Amino acid sequence: ELGAVNEVNEMTPLGMNLARLPLDPKVGRMILEAKDRQALAEVLVIASAMSVQDPRDRPLDQQQQADAKQQPFRDERSEFVGTLRLWYWLEEWRGSQHKLSHRKYEQLLRDHFINPRRVREWREVHHQLLTVVLEQKWTMNTLPATYEQLHLSLLSGLLGNIGCKSNDQDWYLGARGIKFYRHPGVHLSKKPGRWIMVAELVETTRLFGRGLAQIDPAWLVDVGGHLLKKQLLEPHWEKKAAEVVAIERATLYGLVVYNNKRVNFGLINLSEARTLFIREALVGGEWETRWPFFEHNQKLMADVEVLEHKSRRQDVLVDDALIEAFYDAQIPADVFSGRTFDHWYRYEQKGNQRLLFLSREDLMRHEAVGINSATFPIYIRLGGIDCKAEYLHDPGHLCDGVTVTVPIFALNQVSQTQAEWLVPGMLQEKVQALIKSLHQKARARLVPLPDFVATFLAQTALHKQGLLDALLQAVRHQSQLDVKLADFKLDTLPPYLFMNYRVVDEHGRQLGMSRNLATLKSELGPLARGTFQALAAIKVAEVSSTNAVAKPPAFGAETATPDQTCINEVQAITQWTFDAWPEIMEINRNGHSLIGFPALVDKLTHVEIEVFDDPDTATRQHRVGFRRLVALQIKEPLKHLEKNIPDLQKMAMAYMPLGSVDELKEQIIQVALDRAYLLDPLPTNAQAFKVRLEEGRGRLGLIAQEVARLTA
Repeated sequence: ELGAVNEVNEMTPLGMNLARLPLDPKVGRMILEAKDRQALAEVLVIASAMSVQDPRDRPLDQQQQADAKQQPFRDERSEFVGTLRLWYWLEEWRGSQHKLSHRKYEQLLRDHFINPRRVREWREVHHQLLTVVLEQKWTMNTLPATYEQLHLSLLSGLLGNIGCKSNDQDWYLGARGIKFYRHPGVHLSKKPGRWIMVAELVETTRLFGRGLAQIDPAWLVDVGGHLLKKQLLEPHWEKKAAEVVAIERATLYGLVVYNNKRVNFGLINLSEARTLFIREALVGGEWETRWPFFEHNQKLMADVEVLEHKSRRQDVLVDDALIEAFYDAQIPADVFSGRTFDHWYRYEQKGNQRLLFLSREDLMRHEAVGINSATFPIYIRLGGIDCKAEYLHDPGHLCDGVTVTVPIFALNQVSQTQAEWLVPGMLQEKVQALIKSLHQKARARLVPLPDFVATFLAQTALHKQGLLDALLQAVRHQSQLDVKLADFKLDTLPPYLFMNYRVVDEHGRQLGMSRNLATLKSELGPLARGTFQALAAIKVAEVSSTNAVAKPPAFGAETATPDQTCINEVQAITQWTFDAWPEIMEINRNGHSLIGFPALVDKLTHVEIEVFDDPDTATRQHRVGFRRLVALQIKEPLKHLEKNIPDLQKMAMAYMPLGSVDELKEQIIQVALDRAYLLDPLPTNAQAFKVRLEEGRGRLGLIAQEVARLTA
């Protein structure tokens, strides 16, 4: 480790320099390193101290006194620095400025618990080392060496004496698995750090380390890099760096020096890095590049994968190994990263513009027969708008099957009947699964099932009625059995045979997702209705423009937001001021055409026009609003009628457990108005409304009298 020998058993230049020094190889290695690191003067002092017995005494009966006297010679991190301080102190008192006699000088040493004889030995060894250095004509450093310069020089000769402290143990793990402890007489003012080196290991009651110094583990790479054993772990492709990266782990004599160093794997193992580059970057698509072939190939693979999801088969797209072989055959052996690929492809594609372009035939094992936009449409029309359909073949996944994205404003208009039919490409499987869920007696009369399913699909008009209703009729006709709707065991069908609904707001944020449409409507129905009516508010203003404060913008403008309401756009209506009443209203929104159902809404003192997303709700609201509009036209006859209801007080006494006299009177008047004016069909224009008013005036009184009589 000190004077390494190469493969042909010849000495290295370092070994030859060591051979010239009549010194212990460890000491010689320190001195050679110190010469290069400008720490030669300090290392000569420490090396000579390591060759003799420590001059500091620590008698058992005077340990505290000795520690107090020698405190100035201690350092926080290194005993070697403390040794230097002691040397400089000795030299200072030995100098001519103090003019101490030999006897007084030795007494000074004894007072500080320093052995004079050992000091003399130390000086003699230092003189010998200095002589050797001068013979080699090496220059001593004039500036003091730094902590790093000094300890890097010492570490070069003490690589086998390093130690690492793990967790909270009081011992250090050393080279080749040994354990050692700090010597009790260690000359440090604080505890050393996690990584240390020691001048020597001494075994008494335990294995102790003497001459401790704190080191940086990075120094081990600098000084002992040739002795490190390195392992490359987890080579992987990194998209951002566009190269294959491995985690390097290095040990020195069994001690882990570093564990998570990222290295360019291509510079170490080009072949494996190239394989990972092709597999992860080119085949897997984990690469950010603008080369046209890459975008083309990724899109083509995505299209074929969509076919797999639609057909619920995983054998359409060829194996990744075949795609990898396609790239491997055309890319040179020295291309292993994004940088090296760009350098190669930039010149090669000039002569071949279609280089590395895959074709559809390259990617498909066989044609996906029957997989087209007709059988698996990209958009499905639900609630009057085209909802995007996404297909996934992943059993157990929440979105397995077909998932349609429905905007919140169209939710209440989505028909369960239409959704039962799924898409044509999945209908045969669903019908067959429904037939198999029937009891044995019914199934026996429908065999062979594929023929029955094919005949049913050929003769049935899709979406005219619910799938279950249509299938029930066909099963009854074929089997001549009284099969009930409940005989279809829907819970036995896999989830992917039911439409999955994903409801989103105007910003595309998901509000809810379920295969149960009724559950979604119960949870999000009120929000859907409010959003729909907000979109329809401007259209309402157009219909009743004669009562509007100002002409609103055209419907479908982006000013219609969900927080707008009808009353902000339309004034109170007290008369029939519009020419014709529309049964439905077309609402355009971002390219979608929605159907709304307008209705007069009763506001007590007036009516307003609102548009509903449900025809039944609109009909109920319109009848109440129409009645209010009629009442506003016949205020005087109604006042007379309210004052002349026969036996009102008598009826009120009997009605008392149910309500007040005013409530009873209001109900009698409402029923009378319904019988007199709300006969179907209701008027749809101003002339018909006027005629209905005239017809009702003549019979309102008689009807009110009859209603009162029946009520009594």
